[in-house]
Amino acid sequence: MKGSCLCGAVQYEVEALSSPIMHCSCNTCRKAHAAAFNTCAAVKPEDFRWLTGEEKLSQFESSPGKLRKFCSVCGSQLISTKEGMPFHVLRVACLDDDPQQTPALRIWKSHEVSWMNYEHDMPQYEEWQPGR
Repeated sequence: MKGSCLCGAVQYEVEALSSPIMHCSCNTCRKAHAAAFNTCAAVKPEDFRWLTGEEKLSQFESSPGKLRKFCSVCGSQLISTKEGMPFHVLRVACLDDDPQQTPALRIWKSHEVSWMNYEHDMPQYEEWQPGR
C-alpha cells in the first residue's frame, strides 16, 4: 500500500499492517491531530519504507522516546516511532490505497471527549449534507 502527506512531498509504502486498525482517543493523539481521535495501525519497520521526501520530515517528541513524524511542508502526521518498540504507528488516514480492513477497536476510551458520539447511529453522507 502506498501513502502520502497532504501536499505529496512525502510518500511511503507499507507491505502489511501488523495490527488491526484502531481509533486512539488519547490526549496527545487528539491534540496532535486536532480531532476527536486518530486512526492508526502498527506496522513493522521492515514492512515500511519512505519512497520520496524523507528529507522533508520533521519530528516532535510528544512523550519520552515517542517521535511523531510529519511533513514539514503541509504538517500531515504520517507515523510515530518509540524507542524500544518493535513497530511504527502508521496514521492510516494518510494511506492512498485501501487497507482492506476497517477499524476493529478503540483505545484510550478514558480520554474520549464528551461531545463526540462514538456510536454509528448518526446520519452519514458521501460528501456534504444536502442543502449545504
